[in-house]
Amino acid sequence: MRRLFPVTDQTAPAAAPAPQAQPEGRSEAPAHLVDREWTLDELAEAYAYPAPLTAPAPPTTPDAPHRWLRANMVSTLDGAAQHDGRSQAISSDADMRIFGTLRGLADAVIVGAETVRLEGYRPARARDAFAARRAADGQAPAPAIAVVSASLNLDFSLPLFTSPLVPTLVLTGAAASPDRVRDAEKAGARVIVAGDGPGVEPDRAVTALADMGLVRQLTEGGPRLLGQFAAAGVLDELCLTVAPLLTVGSAQRITGGPVLPDPERFALAAVLEEAGFLFTRYRRI
Repeated sequence: MRRLFPVTDQTAPAAAPAPQAQPEGRSEAPAHLVDREWTLDELAEAYAYPAPLTAPAPPTTPDAPHRWLRANMVSTLDGAAQHDGRSQAISSDADMRIFGTLRGLADAVIVGAETVRLEGYRPARARDAFAARRAADGQAPAPAIAVVSASLNLDFSLPLFTSPLVPTLVLTGAAASPDRVRDAEKAGARVIVAGDGPGVEPDRAVTALADMGLVRQLTEGGPRLLGQFAAAGVLDELCLTVAPLLTVGSAQRITGGPVLPDPERFALAAVLEEAGFLFTRYRRI
């Protein structure tokens, strides 16, 4: 994996700079990072969350964010976020290393119920490569999986709910079925109401997690959930893998939902490449 070219982060000062910063203008990556597989520790430094993140306490520095929500998605050259309903077919080994790194840094992984069903979600696991870093930051051994569901139409007998290292969270609305709420809690999940109606309100969801101390937030979609976060203006960063593939067809894009009145601008923060796959990071301006 190598850096294609140096990128000047155009986002707010709270954003952490990329490591091995270089002067503006195209130049070669440092020799020790060219054409070799980066270690997980190097990837963790490259993808570190902004600091400080302060929720639930007041900010310690001006403009310090209370929480940071990043998304991790993959897309083909023609905009498909899935092939045959799953993202695995358009991923790569390097993409999965970054996927694991982003999970290794997060306090909570927010995911939609449909994605849980389609992708066969399991509990996040503790990984030795991130143990010291997580302990130093006061994090649990693994991120909590936070499932967003209005209907609570979930199989609560799955390991995601019955045997996670960190209890799974279920985000739902106040109108959710009391019977399904009891089923979730009986299975061991913690139910969080983050909406006054049947569904979840994105700003309340991320705030509720931050109030629990889960300030390093990661969403893995699906497209409808990511579209809701983007439309609500709560998405801070997008980690997008561009796969050198064409699928044609009518697969979903990485976001779904109504068109925004005005497109929201993001700034390029970093680009990495391996085997034709581009690993980009964009931050909201």
